[in-house]
Amino acid sequence: MTIKALQPIVLDTNIVLDVFVFNDVAARPLKGALEAGELDWMATQAMRDELVRVLAYPKIVPRLAFYQLSALDVLAAFDQHARLTAVAAKASVTCSDPDDQKFIDLAVARQALLLSKDRAVISMEKRLLAQGVRAQIAI
Repeated sequence: MTIKALQPIVLDTNIVLDVFVFNDVAARPLKGALEAGELDWMATQAMRDELVRVLAYPKIVPRLAFYQLSALDVLAAFDQHARLTAVAAKASVTCSDPDDQKFIDLAVARQALLLSKDRAVISMEKRLLAQGVRAQIAI
């Protein structure tokens, strides 16, 4: 019997919103892969806490209502698909946005694909590739 390792992946908060709130067309393959259990989505409690904060933002609350979702619905999807893991050590590359460093650190530590739409993260594409990490906006 051969056990196939799942693709390790780290998702920043905007990608999580695209998948579980906005149903973004570009995020649909990612959502399908998560639902099919084809990816090992790794996250930390700090990433979940950030999602909790973002779901309460004045610009997000009406969007949740528009899509007939609650913050609890989105958090339930997070909890169903993400595997909480320990906070990773600081990576040797530093993001210009300190709020995004936790995603960089985990992706580098776990050699995971990093999905982000954040310019600060995407601008690090070459430096991350040198660390064995692909950073991109969609699968």
